[in-house]
Amino acid sequence: MYKTCPKCGYERQAQDKAPSEECPSCGLVFSKWIKSLLVDHELEEALEEEAAEETWQKGIKTFFFHPQPDMARGDFLMYVVVFFGFLIWGMDFILMDFRTNAIGQSWLHNVDLIFHEAGHFFFIPFGRYGSILGGSLFQVIVPLFLMLAFLIRNKDSFAAAICLWWAGQSIMDIAPYIADARALRLPLLGGGTGADSLGRHDWENLLRPIGMLEYDIRIATVVDYFGAAVVLLALAWAASMLFIYYRDSND
Repeated sequence: MYKTCPKCGYERQAQDKAPSEECPSCGLVFSKWIKSLLVDHELEEALEEEAAEETWQKGIKTFFFHPQPDMARGDFLMYVVVFFGFLIWGMDFILMDFRTNAIGQSWLHNVDLIFHEAGHFFFIPFGRYGSILGGSLFQVIVPLFLMLAFLIRNKDSFAAAICLWWAGQSIMDIAPYIADARALRLPLLGGGTGADSLGRHDWENLLRPIGMLEYDIRIATVVDYFGAAVVLLALAWAASMLFIYYRDSND
């Protein structure tokens, strides 16, 4: 089997018996030795994979839950006030009935509208359908972009959570517009309603070509629920960051 024993270094002599599974000197069973090497190798690979997974998980956790270093007590209290303000505001949005367009009556709707209209312009390279859809997409993309900016550049996870809250609110802001695709009763920018100027309503133009116009209320309901879920996720994230700040301040 082996000319030289890997354990004791014994070199097989000419007078030794025909090759066997054992070393004539120390009795090492070669098959068991090889098996032990394979087991050790598999164990080493498993440990390396576990270490890599732990490093990856730690990196993800650090990326999304990165507290500001040495936060002053005054800044912490300000964050607490901001959190409760967005908690109350967020629950108010969640409890609104999107079919009454109560969401669209908030002043924050006017902020969303600015980015909505900008989205139509920025998505022109994607064709007419892409430009129409770009309005609703861009008003959600902007707060998500700011969220990433706070995470990557500022390392401020609490501020990132507030931006995610805004993204959720912006998603909910789209729901009344979708629900109006058949009724065409909502006022449009520039005056009038969709019924007054056919072809101007974004979601009528988006749903009619794909045969989904009759599902406008169902789609709006899903969008509204999804936006509410994002708002709740953002609030949970922000609350987690406050807990981390509180825990660190008492260590």
